[in-house]
Amino acid sequence: MSMEPIGPEQIREHLDRLNTGDSGQWRIENGRLYRCFVFRDFIEAIGFMTRAAMVAEKMNHHPEWRNVYKTVHVHLITHSCDGITELDFKLAEQMNGLSCLTGV
Repeated sequence: MSMEPIGPEQIREHLDRLNTGDSGQWRIENGRLYRCFVFRDFIEAIGFMTRAAMVAEKMNHHPEWRNVYKTVHVHLITHSCDGITELDFKLAEQMNGLSCLTGV
């Protein structure tokens, strides 16, 4: 997997693939891949974060995120190259799958 920043055209292609079906909420915000996940309640939000944290740790790629009650705001960027890489999209894809486990 490339650890080089990907260009605008590749980012658009990845966003198109990532935002299919019910997962159409990823976008670029302030140079980062961004999505706000909204859950039914606080417990679901924290459950998602716990599952996502385990995936992120295995990938050795950690999100910038924050939780407010039932929402989880996620920003992804590869800090080592100061840009968006394939790794960010891979983690985003995993997070989409994990969010489906809670009915988002």
